[in-house]
Amino acid sequence: MVDIASPTGGEGPLAEWIASDLAAAGVEAEVQRLDASQANAVATIRGGDGPSLLLYAPIDTFTTGDPALDIPGAAVRWRSDLAPRSVVSGDIVEGLGAGNPKGHGAVVLAVLHALHAAGITPPGDVLGGFGAGGMPSFAVSGVGAPDRTNTGHGVGAGFMLERGHATDFAVIAKPGWTVLHEEVGLVWIDVTVQGLHTYVGSRHRIPYSNAVASAGRVAVALEDWLEDYAVRHRHATMTPQGIVSSISGGLERLAASTPAAVTLRLDLRLTTQQTPATVLREVRAMLAGVSDQLGVAVSARQVAAVPATHTRPDSPVIRAAVEAFETVSGAPHEIVVDNSGATDANILRMRGVPTARVGMPKVTATPDGSDIDFTRGMNLVALGDMRRLAEILIRTVFLLPTAGDHRPT
Repeated sequence: MVDIASPTGGEGPLAEWIASDLAAAGVEAEVQRLDASQANAVATIRGGDGPSLLLYAPIDTFTTGDPALDIPGAAVRWRSDLAPRSVVSGDIVEGLGAGNPKGHGAVVLAVLHALHAAGITPPGDVLGGFGAGGMPSFAVSGVGAPDRTNTGHGVGAGFMLERGHATDFAVIAKPGWTVLHEEVGLVWIDVTVQGLHTYVGSRHRIPYSNAVASAGRVAVALEDWLEDYAVRHRHATMTPQGIVSSISGGLERLAASTPAAVTLRLDLRLTTQQTPATVLREVRAMLAGVSDQLGVAVSARQVAAVPATHTRPDSPVIRAAVEAFETVSGAPHEIVVDNSGATDANILRMRGVPTARVGMPKVTATPDGSDIDFTRGMNLVALGDMRRLAEILIRTVFLLPTAGDHRPT
């Protein structure tokens, strides 16, 4: 799976491989196309009359695997772990997305093979869903259909459930050695800082307001404010973080000029006690003060949003996953707090499917002892952790019917 590039919008070849691999083993599987380049893979193990369960994992990678698109954004220079090429060192597999998402997707794939090979009828239908567009991303330039702009933010998960694969419950396999019943949402906000378009040779003769310099001051003010934002909005297991993620503006070919405007893009996470609209108003109120202080016009608009979602902790799927986790880990499950990661679990819950999230811990050491930063952490997986996650998923399948009533909660 690592060796098949699957950037957001271009997951078709990997979806085809997954469906073909399962079908060759006799598993009912299909490719579910969103367009010519983007596709999900879905498999079904027919079960009894018990509750149906979707085992879900996204398949697109955070970065693309193309140096022209990833450098210098993801790294100052090209690194081997950024490439869609797997390297095995003992128990460790390294390569683009080896840990997140493909290691988790490979576990779901292995579980489907195991259930089919065992010849045991599960209590209810078990679906394996491999979703396109699971990353928080707009369309990637040069990847996928040129007329598509909505290739990320959970489009594959929503399409999967919309077109014939809705289930009673779901478990999403994503990083984190715990069982989560809720997670933050997100809102993306564009902040535009105005200035004056002028010429370097006239700086001393006419009014001067450099939007680049002003945007830098606004960015610093936002970064400071976002630290307090997270603390103020902490709720239950969620501590919603925020960042200034990018800056655009200016005429690169015309370095003799200042731009009339520069735009900053923000990602703010939100809890189940917030909405994208309330967060936008909060940001605008903060920016009004910055605008007055700097003497420049600053505006903000929402460009993307996914709400936070929650499944009741006593839902059968949460109870089954927790019991499975405790059996495999050999210890009581401890709820992890201060979470700020958003996944397709939000999309599944928005579609009415109670969802548990469970996954593997991040790899903390490599055979050569080299450093592991955020990017490399997504590109590493330990085979022992994969085996443990597979056992948790299989146990959840068979524990679900005894975990309580099966009304959606």
